[in-house]
Amino acid sequence: MGVAVSTPTETGTRVKRVRFTFKNKLGRALWTLVWMMFFRTSPRFMFFWRRFLLRCFGARMAAGTIVYPSTRIWAPWHLEMEVESCLSFGVECYSVDRIRLGHRAVVSQYAFLCGASHDYNDPAMPTIAGPIILGDFAWVCAGAFVGPGVTLGDGVVAGARAVVLRDVAAWNIVAGNPAIVVKTRDSSPFKRS
Repeated sequence: MGVAVSTPTETGTRVKRVRFTFKNKLGRALWTLVWMMFFRTSPRFMFFWRRFLLRCFGARMAAGTIVYPSTRIWAPWHLEMEVESCLSFGVECYSVDRIRLGHRAVVSQYAFLCGASHDYNDPAMPTIAGPIILGDFAWVCAGAFVGPGVTLGDGVVAGARAVVLRDVAAWNIVAGNPAIVVKTRDSSPFKRS
């Protein structure tokens, strides 16, 4: 739903320049109406209803996913959630590009998954976007920010209020602004049989 041209950023992450088509704008307008009238107003326990609405707009939602009614999703057709993953209350999911949550990945309250920015080296400041990928068992803690083009490996924890602008290898815990590795997470309890 848009035209994209790949461009490298200073961090080495590949993002693409985005131009929004009429179809994209119309889809977002319709989604905003549905969000305001049916999604946002739904009772907290009606996760099945919100999954249904998101699927109607192209989201790929596995069984048991949890999305709270106050979660803001910019373009549902770019959202993919694996089994038992969660977008908690007040989460901003700026899905200009693909956003994928792995098995049991959790995004806690008021976190911001920001799939786009602007090319500040261009006087026109065009929108640039990149996918955000959260691995299995990843946890984005309360109020954390994850930027465009960032991949958090399996089991990564982005601490509360962390600003994650680069990829993080599996089973690391990051904190701060900009986020740095502060610890390693024990992966043994998460092994699937």
